[in-house]
Amino acid sequence: MTACALLPLVEPASWMLQAALLLAAQSGVGAAVRRLPSARPVTVAAQALVTLLLLTLVFAREHAFAGLIPGPDAVRFFAELLEQGGRDVSRYAIPAPLSDGIRLMLVGGVLVIGLLVDTLAVTFRSAAPAGLPLLALYSVAAGLSDDGVDWLWFLLAAGGYLMLLLAEGRDRLSQWGRVFGGVAPGPGGRPPGPGAPVRTGRRIGVVALGIALVVPLGLPAMSGGLLDAAGAGVGSGGGGGGTISAVNPLVSLRDSLNVDEDRQVMSVRSELADVSGLYLRIVSLDDFDGTTWKPSKRSITTVPDGPFPTPPGLGPGTGRTEAGTTISTADWYAQDWLPMPYPPSGVSIEGNWRYEPVGMTLVGDHGQNTRGLTYEVRSLDVRPTPEQLADAPRPRLAMERDYTELPDSLPAAVSRTAREVTGDADNAYEQAVALQEYFTLNGGFEYDTEVDVGSGSQAIARFLRDKQGFCVHFSFAMASMARSLGIPARVAVGFAPGTPQADGTVAVGLRDAHAWPELYFEGVGWTRFEPTPTRGSTPSYTVPDAADSTVPDPARPSRTAPEEPSAAPSQNESCTAERKRLGACASESPQAALATDDDGPKWYALLGWALAGLAVLVLPLSPMLWRTRTRASRLGAHGRSEADAAPYVLALWDELTDTAWDHGVSPDGSLTPRGAAARIVRLGRLDEGAAASVHRVADAVEQVLYAPRPRPAVGLTDDVRRVIAGLRAPVGRWTRLRAVFAPRSAVRVVWAVSAWRSGVRERVVAMRPAWRKPSRQRG
Repeated sequence: MTACALLPLVEPASWMLQAALLLAAQSGVGAAVRRLPSARPVTVAAQALVTLLLLTLVFAREHAFAGLIPGPDAVRFFAELLEQGGRDVSRYAIPAPLSDGIRLMLVGGVLVIGLLVDTLAVTFRSAAPAGLPLLALYSVAAGLSDDGVDWLWFLLAAGGYLMLLLAEGRDRLSQWGRVFGGVAPGPGGRPPGPGAPVRTGRRIGVVALGIALVVPLGLPAMSGGLLDAAGAGVGSGGGGGGTISAVNPLVSLRDSLNVDEDRQVMSVRSELADVSGLYLRIVSLDDFDGTTWKPSKRSITTVPDGPFPTPPGLGPGTGRTEAGTTISTADWYAQDWLPMPYPPSGVSIEGNWRYEPVGMTLVGDHGQNTRGLTYEVRSLDVRPTPEQLADAPRPRLAMERDYTELPDSLPAAVSRTAREVTGDADNAYEQAVALQEYFTLNGGFEYDTEVDVGSGSQAIARFLRDKQGFCVHFSFAMASMARSLGIPARVAVGFAPGTPQADGTVAVGLRDAHAWPELYFEGVGWTRFEPTPTRGSTPSYTVPDAADSTVPDPARPSRTAPEEPSAAPSQNESCTAERKRLGACASESPQAALATDDDGPKWYALLGWALAGLAVLVLPLSPMLWRTRTRASRLGAHGRSEADAAPYVLALWDELTDTAWDHGVSPDGSLTPRGAAARIVRLGRLDEGAAASVHRVADAVEQVLYAPRPRPAVGLTDDVRRVIAGLRAPVGRWTRLRAVFAPRSAVRVVWAVSAWRSGVRERVVAMRPAWRKPSRQRG
């Protein structure tokens, strides 16, 4: 019931049926094991083992032994699925698609919580602490949901927990007998209702639930309480004020670049004739702490009704044109920040949006996001000339102070490399171009999305040393190096130009997610640079002389299209990471590809895993196998002579009483064979034929135990078989299955082992004096 709160997070909800079936199997195993007189840890271990086998069967049967037993391959596959699920959770908006990774996280999480609740509430008979894992499960759903958890899911979770407490209370009260469990009939002879303690418990539960629902709604300081569906917005205060906290949008950027399926995020239609430079900016990162870049905490206000203010630093002498862009986002893409071309001059959009004037960005308020929106942005296409950038005056003091700050923890190699690369530059513009060309052309850098982002103050230094990375590495490094040279810099996050379509629109996909540096020049403002090779487009103002420059074509595509691999082997001695990603590397020689005698797992490893898998299969079936073997031995063709007649009769009696025990008639050692036979006939609901067989076997047992010369008995084996059939007839299917697969009499093995250990311990204690040597008396 609590897991229902997860239903709005993922579509479709078919995973819930699968989780319910597996949870029922897990609970059923616990109920079956608890029927046996076994220790509590055995119950938990059996449930955990069955849970692992069920998850392996459902998710990793292709990687498991016999499709059921998890081995190293299955463990690795589970780890990969969980990693994929983590990436999908951070990548997709709610409701997310039901990928295999997300399904494993949901089903596996529900089973883990179910095992904890079952262990606490049933195995250890303590229902109250079981609310903690249930609360954790509900909190996950509430934390991930954009608009909070619907009241219905809360009622289901709370109602289930109250029923759990009520069940425990009734169970505890029933142990006190009729003093608390029974009451007099009601008026008019009606059946008695629940006792006073039970009624009181129900009233307390209803009152507590009502308090949790109603009281928070009446307290203004609690913002609507537990069931507030609006959620907390990014702004605070009235319509003209508030702040927005720093949120790092780089968490899932690399995951977006590495997706298997490049899902379309947006469809863009622009008035611009050339869309190769149409970057869609989400947010700018201007706070650098030495470890990462993140947006500063900024004040937000209402969205201006008319044209937006002039971008900071843009002077009247810089060429510009205004163009309109219509953007339609996918239904699954939920982003708090609004993707727009920079600098925007006006936005036409519906919903609760606020304006952050420093970065000229729009951010959703009170749960507003971009899912399924269509909006129009008027923006400026700024076209500075290289001469204007080269002649730009020194930035204003405030701009230079705020955007050239670097932490003391930044390695000295960053600023040293920046000075070496820009040693021949005469101004800030030439320094910026030199940095861009260092990363894209002559620095030997390779684009690779599989490289770890890294953390700590040494991350940029490692990137400059290893020279492999993707847009985050390139933009972070260039912005840091520009600041070390005194050039105001920040990092922008958004989408590079997408793929033009036949209908005139531009399709922007997940793999177009991008980060790039923006450098400030007085008179021009914040200016885009592109240091990431094979990505985006090189700005035309960074190519002073297009005829002599070796800079790639400014209109290069957003994504590098894989080239057709050549039939001839590669002439390079090594293959770069980018060529490996595109599949353009030559394969190894045939000699190097041949398998050797050392390849693959050793025979003893395979034998060990096979034996372990066999043990896992046999262990749950061991009670049935032991019981079958014991029955065959007792009913076998032995005990025909007078010498072994007594063991034969007693073995048949043991088989009869054990079969009755397996079908619900527990043995009573205080009764005589005749009394035990009468009890088996009564509780087992045997017919006349089976009852006569029970009494004949009991008479034979009395002859063996008490008669000086026991009379020989004939046909006792057939009598026992007739009793077995009679015991099976009146019971239900579940009782018959339990008697076969989980017979209660199998506990005799545990008793036998315990008796053997006690005997060994007694013999050891008896032998101990013989080991000791007389000790010397010391005076």
